[in-house]
Amino acid sequence: MSAAVQAKIIDLAVHKQENATIKLIENPQPDLLALKGVCKTYGEGKDKTSILRNINLTIKAGEFIAIVGFSGSGKTTLVSMIAGLLQADSGLLLKNGRPISEPGPDRGVVFQNYSLMPWLTVYENVALAVDAIFKDWTPEQRRAHTEKYVKMVNLGRAMDKKPAELSGGMRQRVNVARALAANPDVLLLDEPLSALDALTRGNLQDEILQIWEQDKKTVILITNDVDEAIYMADRVIPLNPGPDACFGPDFYVDLERPRDRTALNHNEAFKRLRADITRYLMNIGMRKAEAEECDKIKLPAVRPNTSNDWKLDTTALKPKPSDLGKPRYLEFTRLSKIYPTPDGNSTVKVVDGFDMKMKKGEFISIIGHSGCGKSTVLSMTAGLTDISEGGIILDNREIDSAGPDRGVVFQAPSLFPWLTAFENVMLGVDKVYPHASKTEREDIVEYYLTRVGLTDALYKKAAEMSNGMRQRVGIARAFALSPKLLLLDEPFGMLDSLTRWELQEVLMEVWERTHVTAIVVTHDVDEAILLADRVVMMTNGPHAKIGKIQEIDLPRPRSRKALLEHPDYYKYRESLLTFLSECDHPH
Repeated sequence: MSAAVQAKIIDLAVHKQENATIKLIENPQPDLLALKGVCKTYGEGKDKTSILRNINLTIKAGEFIAIVGFSGSGKTTLVSMIAGLLQADSGLLLKNGRPISEPGPDRGVVFQNYSLMPWLTVYENVALAVDAIFKDWTPEQRRAHTEKYVKMVNLGRAMDKKPAELSGGMRQRVNVARALAANPDVLLLDEPLSALDALTRGNLQDEILQIWEQDKKTVILITNDVDEAIYMADRVIPLNPGPDACFGPDFYVDLERPRDRTALNHNEAFKRLRADITRYLMNIGMRKAEAEECDKIKLPAVRPNTSNDWKLDTTALKPKPSDLGKPRYLEFTRLSKIYPTPDGNSTVKVVDGFDMKMKKGEFISIIGHSGCGKSTVLSMTAGLTDISEGGIILDNREIDSAGPDRGVVFQAPSLFPWLTAFENVMLGVDKVYPHASKTEREDIVEYYLTRVGLTDALYKKAAEMSNGMRQRVGIARAFALSPKLLLLDEPFGMLDSLTRWELQEVLMEVWERTHVTAIVVTHDVDEAILLADRVVMMTNGPHAKIGKIQEIDLPRPRSRKALLEHPDYYKYRESLLTFLSECDHPH
């Protein structure tokens, strides 16, 4: 073939391609959703804050998108704008090529908080939406449609119950059923599962995926859980922290459906994707933390009066090396808790024969499904719940009441709302450091509040703080007491993943310095492995007891990044996941 002929063929091909491109531009196939240069600010004048800046996103019909990011990064604002509940300051939000200007039944929304009418039944709450949207249908059609979606979320037997009679997971199911019953094109899920325990959360994830597969809805899931995002979505998009929050890169989830949680643990593509997203988010978080970094207060060399030797040794907070590893420092012997049944006619043994010995300076995680007695064991150890049978010995003394030698951090922080962060922590510090000078006590309070990232909120009242900030105060207060035993009951359960990771790093760093004996109750497998020397797995209740103990032989100090790269990490993860799965489906 001559050069001239080749050139002619190429010209024709190019001309054909150009014509095809022109036709494509003239008759573009619109995306189901398109966000172009969307910006949103709150406030006026000097109080004006840019929440979202230059948000660009296109979503195809039937796609499942997960958006992950920091608390306060603008995720809920974004969902509210797509739902038509908020208007953008600039940019375009389009559905099928048309501007979104108001709410509509074509976009179903499920928020984190349950917005149910408490005086209506499950059926009636869902029927509200059906009756409002499908007014032209006969009563029989509307009834059948309502019942279909109530049954779809496995609430057929609870149809006549009111919200007060339902668990958190069941109430969230009603929200999902109500959103789906409107037959929307797009389902917007704003952290709908974050307040639920791991088992309920997993079950609802599977139900949402099943509905998505059946009805091929387009789904946008806002979540703070990287594993949840990868398990459920086709594409994971990070939302970088605000102000001026914007999207990070798209992470495509090229994993075959249906996905199996246990099998994913062996999947190299899953491990790589999980590590890539986690690293990206942690790097963003580190840059945010570095921008907020400030000069740290030095911790005074003074010991609390809860230490046996505080009068003799005021040179350091850190325990003497000879003390660390002391066997039977904390001992649980046939520990049981019995409660009366609601009718008062009988009793139920929630915890049955919990036996364990802990060394001084050891860190233990307790994991298990909701209702297995994890928090009950912790509460008895704190002296807040009476022991029915058996006993607990701490440092050669029997625990029979609460005391300042045990620092406790609960999932919902118990602060005095009218006091500042500084004052809330100082209350405890005054009790256990009466021998220290006023300046030393103030330095202890400021040191720990600074360590948990509250430098700019020292004198902010607890009532004015977010959940995450209040939890930071609770953690600072527990460490400031320098207790013999630190007890943490799902301390990061109400926080987004990035804040949780950050506070886990703080917890590990302070623990490395103090080597306080610690127990954390958690439902987060990764958190359990990251923090602990041993993970104690409890069987389902009632009559819950220790089912298995997993030694975690990973080097310290630990970081989440290093853990993801350690060859044994996924082996430990599988051990815990397998145990929890077997408890969920007993043979």
